[in-house]
Amino acid sequence: MNVVLLGATGLVGHGVLHACLNDPAVTRVIAIVRRPLEITHPKLDVVPHDDFGDLRPVAARLGHVDACFFCVGVPSAGLGEAEYATVTHDYAVAAADALLPLNSRLTYVYVSGASASRDSRLMWARVKARAEDALLAYPFRAYVFRPGYIRPMYGVRPRERAARVVYGATSWLYPVLKRLMPERTTSTGAIGRAMLAVSGMDGAGKRTLTSGDINRLAGE
Repeated sequence: MNVVLLGATGLVGHGVLHACLNDPAVTRVIAIVRRPLEITHPKLDVVPHDDFGDLRPVAARLGHVDACFFCVGVPSAGLGEAEYATVTHDYAVAAADALLPLNSRLTYVYVSGASASRDSRLMWARVKARAEDALLAYPFRAYVFRPGYIRPMYGVRPRERAARVVYGATSWLYPVLKRLMPERTTSTGAIGRAMLAVSGMDGAGKRTLTSGDINRLAGE
């Protein structure tokens, strides 16, 4: 299976990258990045590209694509809706437009959020919901992942100071949170394994998956 990964340098994408590289069913991981990756691997093909709003210039380098895992994200704090939507909605749709001609039957997994809703008073939740609706309307097999609390794995730390403080203060609580709220808690490694699971022949029974669904697909 050939996988395109966007957001490999981020918190979630880092865990997804490791899951892909460790899975024998994955033959090639194409990481489209704006910043250099610190990891090398025989299965990893790094494609530098500055404009995630238009992936068509690099599409010829991708070859056959079986799955796309969209893990690009930014904190909504301090951003206007249009600026946040550029990264969260427009980049996701641009990836879909570039990859659809390569394989109309590919699997596309979009990392959203647990509270995504078009009717939400929260800006980020409305934008995520619009992106979900747009991607689910494509003819390929699209899935929306709505994780709650996410535990970083493989030594990665959030780039934003506020996020580092939050994760540093709460990481020791993860075993307790997972036991008390299994439907709201997951890890970056589990997200990656669940993405690979829905990309298999059987896929998943539904297209919008919560943390509990993610954990079950990941075998946790």
